[in-house]
Amino acid sequence: MVSADSRPADAAGILRLGGDLPVNRLGFGAMQLTGPGVWGEPSDPQEAVRVLRRAVDLGVNFIDTADSYGPFVSEQLIRKALHPYPGGLVIATKSGLSRSGPDGWRPLGRPEYLRQQAELSLRHLGVERIDLYQLHRVDPQVPLADQVGELARLREEGKIRHIGLSEVSVEQLEQARRIAPVVSVQNHYNLANRSAEGVVQYAERENLAFIPWFPIATGRLARPGGPLDGMAKEHGVSPSQLALAWLLRASPAMVPIPGTSKVAHVEENTAAALVTLTDAEFEALSRAV
Repeated sequence: MVSADSRPADAAGILRLGGDLPVNRLGFGAMQLTGPGVWGEPSDPQEAVRVLRRAVDLGVNFIDTADSYGPFVSEQLIRKALHPYPGGLVIATKSGLSRSGPDGWRPLGRPEYLRQQAELSLRHLGVERIDLYQLHRVDPQVPLADQVGELARLREEGKIRHIGLSEVSVEQLEQARRIAPVVSVQNHYNLANRSAEGVVQYAERENLAFIPWFPIATGRLARPGGPLDGMAKEHGVSPSQLALAWLLRASPAMVPIPGTSKVAHVEENTAAALVTLTDAEFEALSRAV
């Protein structure tokens, strides 16, 4: 049973991005604060503001967004809800995907575009420096050295503090790190989909943060009578909370960023940091897929 706690995210433990930027290991992903298809304004902008403020109240001090969420709607909501930002709050954003409409995404990694988007994100977030700036996708039409090289120049100019990558292989990570310091990687990863396991292991070995997106997908594991369903009932928690607890236990490099557009859900997700799995429970869930 999860006990009541005013700041449950504190129980997730701390990871230091780049060795100098401490964050609680259970963050918040701000993609779902936009309209359908991650496009336009949300149906209830005030609830989106309440979600962000409640997340911070619960101890979340790492918020992940992107210029393409809306576009820019998510960043602007973060500023509206939280600016001037409380001390210790780390906001990460991304660029490298252009939008043509709802559910439309296209990699665009030309250096001049990445720089333009960084400048816009600085303005929309209301900051002088972006804590963590991530290449949202590698553009196959542009040399990786040009894409990461532009982020390195932005870092040298003091416009971003740290560089991260998203949806990359270990080989691409190694190539990028020969160009500039990289502190994090954000790939699709959860209990039901562990295709990025090699990247997780690399991140842990190299002291990088691994930020799993879509972290609480449970699929058939949560079906009635399934492994997540039964264990969740034993703990008195939801299958989603159990899936997040598994991620936190899976690696000290892990920083899950569950997202939602509802206050009740952000409270439920954050309480997952209070769930403790035994060795046997962790192994049973790991073997279930």
